[in-house]
Amino acid sequence: MTIAELAELAGVSKTTASFIIGGRAEEFRISEATRDRVLALAEQHQFRPNLNARALRGRRVLTFGLVVPDLTNYGFAVTTRELEKLCRNAGCQLLITCSEDDVEKEQEVVSALLERQIDGLIVASAMTDDSFYQQLGCPVVQLDRQIGDSDLPLVMTDSVSITANLVARIGRECSELAYIGGLEALSSERQRYQGYCQGLLRNSRSPEVTLVSRGDFTRESGYRQLAELHKRLGRLPGGIFCASFTLLEGVLRYFKEHQLLTAHCQLSTFDDHELLNCMPFAVDSIEQDCGAMAEGCFQQLQCLIEEESYSAVTVLLPGRIHWRSSQVL
Repeated sequence: MTIAELAELAGVSKTTASFIIGGRAEEFRISEATRDRVLALAEQHQFRPNLNARALRGRRVLTFGLVVPDLTNYGFAVTTRELEKLCRNAGCQLLITCSEDDVEKEQEVVSALLERQIDGLIVASAMTDDSFYQQLGCPVVQLDRQIGDSDLPLVMTDSVSITANLVARIGRECSELAYIGGLEALSSERQRYQGYCQGLLRNSRSPEVTLVSRGDFTRESGYRQLAELHKRLGRLPGGIFCASFTLLEGVLRYFKEHQLLTAHCQLSTFDDHELLNCMPFAVDSIEQDCGAMAEGCFQQLQCLIEEESYSAVTVLLPGRIHWRSSQVL
């Protein structure tokens, strides 16, 4: 609800409603009855004052909200950078916040964005049910992750097929390939694991329970999972696939702290980073098209805002494999 709609509902001028919401009713000698009526309607309709109204000086500037789990995650960091650039060039504002993959914190940061009267929301959610987003009254686009079976617009990488292609080739060269993953409740994790399984099956091999590990998408989790895997096997596996670059960072720290950097273990990861080109050993990786991901979210959000009859769509983007293990370094 806008301040104009609230004023019309209360039967007062927009200026009067603004003074009351701004706590200036007494200053402008507005009656208590009028003040109470406006405030009661504001509470009933969950009116949120526009904190940017004065700065905008009446000009219509679209403001988008972005919720990602972690800005130190390279994939999300690059996508955020590209999205901010798109918004800036289009004259829009982008408010960025992090959820740390915590559902309660995610609800808190989304509520904080709504209080600033954002025009649309892009979210990489940790939720498994989209009822919270369906009732917001604000256009929502899902980034990288699908919330349960949500029919909200979605832009993500086709993780299954690209992971299967990578694992199938590595699987022909490695006698065993361990999987280090994140939260199973997240669609991105399930799809990457599905691709891992499909890749092994192409070589007539089934996933071995002893070689599959899951935690969350943090560096600490990657370190901990490899430590447990190393202890369980009594050795390193022949190869390791990490479901995210942050997990790989934890794996590399374990290698370094335990003097394993020269050990024979083929490493691969979902997500790419330029630093992998500078490593003394080969790490095969899957690169997401972060620019296309940002553009897809931006375009869908604009359509949702501008077109009342716009139908939600799912955009699956192809990934790209960087084969380093076949190069002579």
